[in-house]
Amino acid sequence: MHEEVIMAGFGGQGIMLIGQMLVYAGMDEGKNVLWMPAYGPETRGGFANCTVIISDSEINSPIISNPSSLIIMNLPSLDKFEGSIKSGGVIVVNRSLVNREVGRADLDVVMIPASEIASELGNIRAANMVALGAYLSRKNIVNLDSVIKILPKMFPGKEKVVPLNVEALKKGADFVRAMGAPVA
Repeated sequence: MHEEVIMAGFGGQGIMLIGQMLVYAGMDEGKNVLWMPAYGPETRGGFANCTVIISDSEINSPIISNPSSLIIMNLPSLDKFEGSIKSGGVIVVNRSLVNREVGRADLDVVMIPASEIASELGNIRAANMVALGAYLSRKNIVNLDSVIKILPKMFPGKEKVVPLNVEALKKGADFVRAMGAPVA
């Protein structure tokens, strides 16, 4: 198994957090991992993305030009990365903030209303977790339980937000299962 994923959105949407969570879960499962962040000049509201590679074998380079998956949280990120994903790849799109369909028929597309689902749970900031849960349900590169296990480490001193994030991850996974499409 060798998975290359780019996660992208606005600064403040928790893009770096879900990338780190995926990497930590992969490490806990004994996989080789790499996380490489990229930020725009702004702290919040600017462009943010990260590259995550998880592999059973050695990772030779942090640079990827054609990822196997994308997690897209806003329209500018879809516009920027849609053309780069490998044919047959998985793309999870936050339908709440993207007002167009994915233009490629050769991709496995999950259009999820991540922001709306997070709002229904009580905190729109959990939209990143909804998207991550959907991605993990579609591409079983690490176990969802491994991600849930590391949540308390990701929120030191803020343990009260862990249950919300667990629920958001599960809601994203449930959304994919309810689609009736192939699940990893």
